Amino acid sequence: MSWVRVYIHIVFTTKNREPFLNSVELRKQVFQHIKQNALDKDIWLDCVNGYSEHAHCIISLKRDQTISKVVQLIKGESSFWVNKNKLTENYFMWQDDYWAVGVSESQVERVRRYIHNQEIHHAKKSFTTEINEFIEKYNCNNSEN
Repeated sequence: MSWVRVYIHIVFTTKNREPFLNSVELRKQVFQHIKQNALDKDIWLDCVNGYSEHAHCIISLKRDQTISKVVQLIKGESSFWVNKNKLTENYFMWQDDYWAVGVSESQVERVRRYIHNQEIHHAKKSFTTEINEFIEKYNCNNSEN
């Protein structure tokens, strides 16, 4: 029997980084739905949270899952659900792109705390500033990925 534990921190944004998730209540509702949907689809989702224009997840892939397929299932179903339930004024969409990085077992708890504290974190630093810092720090260039 195969056993796999690969933690991945995934970040994805709303289309054009529009602040669709503009209230704590709406974010809680959407992120709780994402967690339940992942459970229903046999996706191991450790935690999910975010802010007005983005979401963070820690997942662990099963042996027959790929990052792209799991992200597609999470984003596609959640945007459908938001629109079906008319939770936003305008048509809700996630951006096509996403960011994913492996997390070592020793760092999972630190990343969980970071994800759970998004409200506090983004009161001090905007998502755009944070993304630009990541791009510079890790030399991310979409043409190379």
